[in-house]
Amino acid sequence: MALHVFVAMPFGNKENINFDRVYTDLIKSALEDAGFEVFRADEESRAGNIRTDMFQELLLADLVVTDLSIDNPNVWYELGVRHALRARGVILMHSKREKQPFDIYTDRKLQYHLKNGVPDTDHLENDKKALAEMARQTAGSWHGRKDSPVYQHLKYLQEPTWKALKVDEAREFWEQYEQWENHVTIARRKNRPGDILVLADETPVTALKMEAYRRAGKALTKLGQFSFALEQYERALKINPEDLESLQQKGVLLGRLKKHDNAELLLNELADKHPEDPETRALLGRVEKDKWVYSWRMEGKSSKEMFEDAHSCESQLHQSIRAYVEGFQIDPGHYYSGINAVTLMYLLRYLNGDIKEFDQLPALEGAVRWAVLSALKSETVHNKDFWARVTLGDLEVLMSDTESVEKAYNSAMAASENDWFSLDSSRQQLLLLKDLDFRPEQVGAALKIFNSSFEKLRPPWRPRKVFLFSGHMIDAPGRSEPRFPPEKEQIAAEAIYNVLREQGAGPEDLGLCGGACGGDILFAEACMKLGLPTEIRVAFDEPAFLAKSVTFAGENWRDRYYTVKNNPLAKLLVMPDELGKTPEKVNPYERNNLWQLCTALAWGPEKVHFICLWNRKGGDGPGGTKHMHDEVNKRTGQVHVLDTNNLF
Repeated sequence: MALHVFVAMPFGNKENINFDRVYTDLIKSALEDAGFEVFRADEESRAGNIRTDMFQELLLADLVVTDLSIDNPNVWYELGVRHALRARGVILMHSKREKQPFDIYTDRKLQYHLKNGVPDTDHLENDKKALAEMARQTAGSWHGRKDSPVYQHLKYLQEPTWKALKVDEAREFWEQYEQWENHVTIARRKNRPGDILVLADETPVTALKMEAYRRAGKALTKLGQFSFALEQYERALKINPEDLESLQQKGVLLGRLKKHDNAELLLNELADKHPEDPETRALLGRVEKDKWVYSWRMEGKSSKEMFEDAHSCESQLHQSIRAYVEGFQIDPGHYYSGINAVTLMYLLRYLNGDIKEFDQLPALEGAVRWAVLSALKSETVHNKDFWARVTLGDLEVLMSDTESVEKAYNSAMAASENDWFSLDSSRQQLLLLKDLDFRPEQVGAALKIFNSSFEKLRPPWRPRKVFLFSGHMIDAPGRSEPRFPPEKEQIAAEAIYNVLREQGAGPEDLGLCGGACGGDILFAEACMKLGLPTEIRVAFDEPAFLAKSVTFAGENWRDRYYTVKNNPLAKLLVMPDELGKTPEKVNPYERNNLWQLCTALAWGPEKVHFICLWNRKGGDGPGGTKHMHDEVNKRTGQVHVLDTNNLF
């Protein structure tokens, strides 16, 4: 979505200047041509208080352009509000002034040209270019130099969070946000990072975009797509290079990708910069722990062999313990740090029989138990704390009898809400202990409880390969320039089927396509023949989609659409239901293609095969066939172009 610009300026004719012409001919024209979305308070047509809308835009807009050509008290007031509550994102401009106010005398300002009170046509194009370039530079250096004199002089002053800047009466904005938020929440619960990635680019303000990228990163991390998850946090960091959560997760993902030195360097820098943050210390401990585990854990090794290798690499274990202890000391309520420190201390004692340097272990055990019991005090009937309960189970595995272990973990299972990912994450710690043959009776009893819970759940299905399709529709009757003539249908159908068969497509794979007559339906039919589960994603509600993309080619295509839709292997997803209404100025067909592309990549870029029935024409916009082709080709090279120039 375009960056949002709010314009603070006088209205109408004042002091021989036609500010409405300055707005329409210069400011709005220049910024819209440069790809920005521009708003001025008097453009709001709804009944209500203009000041309400002005305040919300003023506080949340990505950029504020302020015209200081005359000393208008409203404009100065609006500039003061923005400078007080936002550190960046202001552009100052004016026509000729005899005197510059002291408070902004040294600030960079853009001067534009007037003639007879309106923008001077002799200079207008250059003035528009200068404004557009200044807007691009200001937006591009969003987290560079602070342009607010308030934040320049008060270097420890922190901006309010964007949610703290909510104007309650600005209902339209927040209703749009709530609808967007609901779709993101549902996508997260369904574990659909592809949905979140599309929604991220449709946010009403930049702060939401960053939040959406982080959520997509979390969902992809759950799926084990660490490289693609890292990309999302990098996108968030382009918006705010200092965002602590994104930097922390970047460190974790670098560790998961076995770039341990890079991960350690980043997290140590964060720990130095944020000495009171327990999460950073805990994540540093996690990276050190992963590094230690990678050094000895290998498929095919016996427990004895892994024990010996783990013992020889215990220096890394020491570093992990220290990081976890530091995190717990910073915040004794951060029981994640505490339980990891305690567990690793027990393992260290198990490996070498001596942990004199960790003589605080008994006190640490008691502190973790107290932190967990305190957290459990906050439970309600409808909100059980799985993580606190499972931490209690982890403690019992280390020090108690089998009966206590079973009681604690059974309590945790009751609060798990059948969350497969949370259960699996907790089980991984037990499997680590099992590999080292640590307290086999207690660990075995715990794993038995987990395995019993998993038997009641269906593990998330993961396709072996993902076949993504994009292709031309059958030509409408009377099309002036043939692209996919109906008589070429059989040629196209055979070509699509042959590519799928040559790539070994089958029941373990996933097909993704639209539902339009022509290429989409031919692809779906080929998938059905090969037993391939297929998601059919359509850009409009079904009646509108059928009218726009199916029935114009004849009843035969409508019947084939329903045959495919009703096949047990097929699943129909309607974009407005899943993602909400398509935003203005967004092409719904391109949005649908982008949705399919993001979904395919979320399963793992290396799994994706892109098949396109295409004449190699088309623009470079996001969501077009060319964009899909280039994106997959860049990542894996697994593209299969059925060039209609040759095929037909």
